[in-house]
Amino acid sequence: MVFIEIHDLVWAVFVMAHSDNQSNIGALLQRRAWANGDIEAYVGVESGQRMSFAQLNQRANQLANALRADGIQPGQRVALLLLNGSAFFQAFFALARIGAVIVPLNWRLTVDELAFLCDDSGACRLIYDVEFLTTVKALEQRPETSAIDQWLQVGNSLPPADFAADYGRFCEGGAIDQPAVTSGGDDYLFIMYSSGTTGLPKGIIHSHRTVMAAIQTIVATSQPKLRQRCINMLPMFHVGALTPLLVNVYSGVTSVMMRAFDPQRAWQVIDRERIDSGLVVPAMLQAMSTVAVADRGDHSSLQWLSVGAAPVAPSLIVEYSKLGIQLRQVYGLTETCGPGCVMDDSNGLLRPHSAGRSFFLTDVRIVDAEGRDCERDEAGEVLIRGDHLMVGYWRRPEATAEALRDGWLFSGDIGSLDDEGFVTILDRKKDMIISGGENIYPAEIEAVLLAQAGIDDAAVIGQPSDQWGESPVAIVVAQGLSEQQVIDGCRQRLAAYKLPVAVTFIDHIPRNPSGKILKRVLRERYTQTDVDS
Repeated sequence: MVFIEIHDLVWAVFVMAHSDNQSNIGALLQRRAWANGDIEAYVGVESGQRMSFAQLNQRANQLANALRADGIQPGQRVALLLLNGSAFFQAFFALARIGAVIVPLNWRLTVDELAFLCDDSGACRLIYDVEFLTTVKALEQRPETSAIDQWLQVGNSLPPADFAADYGRFCEGGAIDQPAVTSGGDDYLFIMYSSGTTGLPKGIIHSHRTVMAAIQTIVATSQPKLRQRCINMLPMFHVGALTPLLVNVYSGVTSVMMRAFDPQRAWQVIDRERIDSGLVVPAMLQAMSTVAVADRGDHSSLQWLSVGAAPVAPSLIVEYSKLGIQLRQVYGLTETCGPGCVMDDSNGLLRPHSAGRSFFLTDVRIVDAEGRDCERDEAGEVLIRGDHLMVGYWRRPEATAEALRDGWLFSGDIGSLDDEGFVTILDRKKDMIISGGENIYPAEIEAVLLAQAGIDDAAVIGQPSDQWGESPVAIVVAQGLSEQQVIDGCRQRLAAYKLPVAVTFIDHIPRNPSGKILKRVLRERYTQTDVDS
């Protein structure tokens, strides 16, 4: 009898190691639950909820089985309009396990913007938090969401809409057995939308294989350890939050999630939960630095914070170093599933303006306009290569062909490479504005401005902001409009963080002979400081 039990256990391990699930990202949670089921997988800061890997895996099993029994097929798209929480965690791994394609939605967007994403992705189901009930009710009325045949509401503080079902009850109807894994490898895992320079968002496709490669290059570089504790303060619809979550499961690290960032609470959580690491954007670092030393508690457990989305002020690197906290600058894109370059601990203070060197299984080049490798310290376009590059842009073959060439991703960012392989990013991708960690593309705002009556021409540039890093400013040619009228005209069609914080009226927008706006000229003429102070 003992022999049979041991034999069955060994055989189970063999099957797990050699079946299709080793290429399925959803199966990572199953593996971690089997290996270290007692380790705390998730802590919800606001809710106080705590779940082990075994408990989380069981919930993901139930949702996966319920969805499969309800007819979800591999390849179908399921949208998530969820705040950071256990539901996002469960849904992502459940959907991945049964081969569905996940579409994380930016909950800061307007109904118009969300409707476009649902339509473009072809989402057939949507799981949403009760906090977004009003938005979802408006969304359900839109013709762009007619393909959605199931709406699942997370949270019971309000009853579900009459067209929706309760997420908790739906999950409870699913069996706790491990669902069969039939997808993985090159099958699509998620479509994550990022605004395009044409003003229309582009869906960036990643497969199980590209995401696994991203996890592995991060783990090989940063070497997270079993039972470490990582704080997540960024929204999960960003790859900068999603990929670290997957790394944590792969490595047996506890994910401590905040639904919304608050600088004082962040320090309290670091103290109470004995946090080792985390990922932030510079605006968060700046806000946390303003919290009085006496209110920060004991942060001695915190070893390092990865900082992405924008360069970090050298003064902040020094300030946090004095607190015993290393800041690791990270450069990457949604198209790379995160990894590009990362700064190691020993060089953070020595090279504060650098984004670091390429990740362990990632290559980076700097090329000129003809595609030739630049000389050392010469500015050129940043190219990235690795198995973690996106599959392509959803339903945009021309954009895919432009971005992916000969195995390299052409980032559109301008940078330089020194003799020791350190990369410095010199300019932003196609005039992109990064405000509080959010990517804002001027062309999208310009299209909204030009649709307003009375505006003849418009351009948008980024201006420095002490609070957000950058903020969008509109420069318009218009008659009979006030600054407030221009901003109000954008309010219904743009998320709040995309709204111009100021408007400058001029006689004409400078353009080159081909008609392109000369953003460089506008920045030279109209640069201000801290426009939203």
